[in-house]
Amino acid sequence: MSIAKKLLGQTAAYGISSIVGRFLNYLLVPLHTLIFDKEAYGVIGGLYAYVGFFNILYIFGLETAFFRFANRPDADRNKLYNQVLSFLIVSSIFFTGLILIFLDPISKLINFPNQKLYIAWLAIILAIDAITAVPFARLRLENKPLKFAGIKMANILLTVGANLFIFLFCHQVYLGNFLPELKPLISKIYFPEWGVGYIFLINLIANLLLLPMLWRELSSFRFDLNFSFMKPLLRYGYPIMLMGFAGMVNELIDRILLLELLPPDFYPDTSVKGALGIYNACYKLAMFMTLTIQAFRYAGEPFFFSQVKEKDSARTFAFVMKWFALVCTFIFLFVSLNLDIFKLFIRRSEYYPGLGIVPILLLANLFLGLYYNLSTWFKLTDKTHFGTFISFGGALITIILNIILIPRLGYMGCAWATLACYFCMAAACYLLGQKYYPIPYPVVSILAYLGLAVGLVILAANVPITDIIIRHVFHLVLCVLFLIVVWLVEKPRFIKM
Repeated sequence: MSIAKKLLGQTAAYGISSIVGRFLNYLLVPLHTLIFDKEAYGVIGGLYAYVGFFNILYIFGLETAFFRFANRPDADRNKLYNQVLSFLIVSSIFFTGLILIFLDPISKLINFPNQKLYIAWLAIILAIDAITAVPFARLRLENKPLKFAGIKMANILLTVGANLFIFLFCHQVYLGNFLPELKPLISKIYFPEWGVGYIFLINLIANLLLLPMLWRELSSFRFDLNFSFMKPLLRYGYPIMLMGFAGMVNELIDRILLLELLPPDFYPDTSVKGALGIYNACYKLAMFMTLTIQAFRYAGEPFFFSQVKEKDSARTFAFVMKWFALVCTFIFLFVSLNLDIFKLFIRRSEYYPGLGIVPILLLANLFLGLYYNLSTWFKLTDKTHFGTFISFGGALITIILNIILIPRLGYMGCAWATLACYFCMAAACYLLGQKYYPIPYPVVSILAYLGLAVGLVILAANVPITDIIIRHVFHLVLCVLFLIVVWLVEKPRFIKM
């Protein structure tokens, strides 16, 4: 239990930035969906989809490699830090330079010819993200979650504050809704025609400010690049990078394929970019699952590496998996049953036709979280190539199903493809893990709880209750019923512990 408490404490500390910080960032969704129509919101989703892929390329899997090599008995952590950071500085400048040189053909290739300036800003953001990834990894390695969380939170608050200033204060003053005497001044810094461009500019400025925030970590850096030294790290990291690419295919390729494959007249009152805007906005409602998984991953990766030599590590991993799955299952149940409330997070009703994808995406992300937990075995045994095979298998499923389903089901096809992909990845990872690194995961109980939650969601969807209050009470009763079942089943184990 003390080990579990340690992991829970670290998860909570990192969650200050990952959950609270990102939640604040997600609170911008109501503001953005109020200011921008679904076509403009589609531009945001489309460009950031490409950013996800390039983020993986820029880091080369070296963040995980840094953790792995730093935990070896003979590791020289300072030299390792200098080498990895030196490599990423050189490679990031190179890639960003290429994007800036070929900006015009790139913008046309990805079907955003009028957003070249935004793409240039995003190229600089990618370089900063890659360079700051190593100092952030060092903070995690040195068990400094409060500093890590403080810097991440400051970055989020700057981003949120700047968005509120531009899109709430400046926008309203410009429209003359209040403080009309400030309009001449605001007109010099706020240009409505920039539209979504402010989102990318704010992101760039906030990321630039990470450099002085990490000054202590960066000031101890000494440029030292030795390719012989880096070779084993790159050999370890490139399967992680390939997995990352495959992961981005699973997570983001649906946005790109939706733009390419959706018939123009599929939705009578919505353009293709508008459909992407709807999908992108409704996808945000899966954030509660995503944030939980992200917070767990920040603490989980260094935790699992540190516990591998412990006598009861396998039982510890199984214990952690079970309760992680239970938490995620309850999130799936609670959000799915209360979509009438959570949909208010999106301010315009023109986005509501896509709400049907939310339970599917919540369940998909639950299986993704299980996969991350199950992937412990190939990271601890240095068999990361298995992760590459699984991820590419998932990517193949995603691409094939999106190609088949998007012309027939629209963005609902994207959601079903995502669920199928993550389920297959989790299943494959479990089966291979039991062969090469057996861990006694309580699969039956996890699937039983998940099946109960899915059944309750289906039950709620098929019980027609027109009165809003009675419907909400009924849904809350179903959530409490799930918790009662968990308590009754797990109570003897708690008493025993």
